[in-house]
Amino acid sequence: MGNRFKFLGCAAAASLLFFGAANASVDALKIRWSELRPGGGEVPATTGSGQGEMLSWDLQGKTIELTGYLLPVDREGDLVYEFMLLPWGGLCAHVPPPPPNQTVHVTSERPYKLSEIYEPVSISGVLKPGLETTQLFVLDGVTVIESGYSVGRAQVARAGDAATPRKATPWNFLKK
Repeated sequence: MGNRFKFLGCAAAASLLFFGAANASVDALKIRWSELRPGGGEVPATTGSGQGEMLSWDLQGKTIELTGYLLPVDREGDLVYEFMLLPWGGLCAHVPPPPPNQTVHVTSERPYKLSEIYEPVSISGVLKPGLETTQLFVLDGVTVIESGYSVGRAQVARAGDAATPRKATPWNFLKK
């Protein structure tokens, strides 16, 4: 009879963990890209202005939800394990990347099945400010991107195209 209660206790604990994880994104603070810039100012054209390195520490350690465009860093076929979340799609080696305070380095909890490059996604997880540098291959070469934030073990979900405005780029015609 003691084993039966242990089993029921374990089952109850497992269901709490499962439902708690399922509701994690419900408890997440939905933020906009402007909230990652101290003072919510406009995005500078390049990081040379010094504004791109200024990070917002108000959200440190908070569970957030943010929508943007996925740029794969580590992938195998259509499964993405690690990526950059950007406020717009279409990054290429000839265009400066967004400033660090507009770039989030994301490691997903589970591999995300990518259907197109620069796919709009929503992430939720704990936000950590801090500068990181990542080298990756983009459409037409290699680029180095500095991110101002990271989210590890993130939950990733497909977002609608209207979730965040798509910046005009010469690469909009490409799907993969």
